[in-house]
Amino acid sequence: MFSQSRNDWLLFIGFSIAVLCAPILMEPFGGNYPDLLQKLAIFGLFAIGFNILFGLTGYLSFGHAAFIGVGSYVSIWSFKLLTMNAIPAVLFSVIIAGVFAFLIGYVSLRRSGIYFSILTLAFAQMCYSLAYSVLTPITNGETGLQLRALRTNPDLGLLDADIRVLDQALGIQETSVPTPNFFGLQTSGYEGFYFCAVILIVGFFIAQKITNSNFGMMLKAIKSNQNRLNYTGIHARPYLLAAFVISGMYAGLAGSLMAVTDPIAGAERMQWTASGEVVLMTILGGVGTLVGPVLGAGIIKYAEQKVSSWNEGIISDFFSFLPAGLQDFTASFVSLFVGEGWHLTLGLLFMVIVIFLPGGMMEGFRRIVGLFKRPNDNDTVSNSATAQPAE
Repeated sequence: MFSQSRNDWLLFIGFSIAVLCAPILMEPFGGNYPDLLQKLAIFGLFAIGFNILFGLTGYLSFGHAAFIGVGSYVSIWSFKLLTMNAIPAVLFSVIIAGVFAFLIGYVSLRRSGIYFSILTLAFAQMCYSLAYSVLTPITNGETGLQLRALRTNPDLGLLDADIRVLDQALGIQETSVPTPNFFGLQTSGYEGFYFCAVILIVGFFIAQKITNSNFGMMLKAIKSNQNRLNYTGIHARPYLLAAFVISGMYAGLAGSLMAVTDPIAGAERMQWTASGEVVLMTILGGVGTLVGPVLGAGIIKYAEQKVSSWNEGIISDFFSFLPAGLQDFTASFVSLFVGEGWHLTLGLLFMVIVIFLPGGMMEGFRRIVGLFKRPNDNDTVSNSATAQPAE
């Protein structure tokens, strides 16, 4: 379990330090407030799990938002029925999301390529419709599922008041609607971020072990040439189903953390746009890499929170060093790419990455490092041997 190479340990330690120091690292960029930091950790975890399926096997799912929604709803019901402690909510969310992923994956993986993607999208939209309108007694429809005070009137339904049997059995008193906690430690603010950050680090370690394991090698072989693998007598579908379930459990965990840090669950978390967003995160950071999806998630969520809040006045103040006429023109032009138009900036960035850096931002980092890396003696000997003409 813990037998890793030196480079793997260095990567894990460096990643852990970067995540735990995120409030300090994000301070120069104005992103050191808890709400954004929590989203960076949660969607980073979501992207890591999605990369296990898409990055290792090449199977593109457009339905992972369904597992986000399942994780959120299960967590809220855990808070309403059992206890405000986050541990049971997280555990039940991961298990139920894994069951849903098994059922959806068992059907969807009967097809591959674009047909697999369309099937996962169809399942996600069905889940969204069920949560939005059909299963309103369980999901509370478009209003969303929220926490309530303890039920004192037996005539009140479960959507109007909570029972929290474990908290009542432990004699925990409530004076108002409580908030989720981790054995008394609040899961909001910076405490909530570090709760999510620790789970992100654990999720990264598990993903690292999966990637470097024999199971991970089988997933990479499926992506490389599935037909050749089938010719050897190895059936790829059980491996694909296992990867789909693991990826769905990661998504359910991310959905659970959303409910833990912000105790509400709504059908909007299951829309197809959420599934498309994680695809952009993974491609932007680097498909098949460990750190890339987290980096992509951080860039997109930072842009969503910060770039979308910039207006023409802020841009005009930034270019105040320019002459008046040029300042107004520059501010008007740049304002098209920020505020409500921040998706235009994201689209342009995505186009640049896909065209010039197919491997994502991690490929760009490798190219930059390659410019400063001196060739070793083995490379020099190899190049000299290649340059010699054959006799």
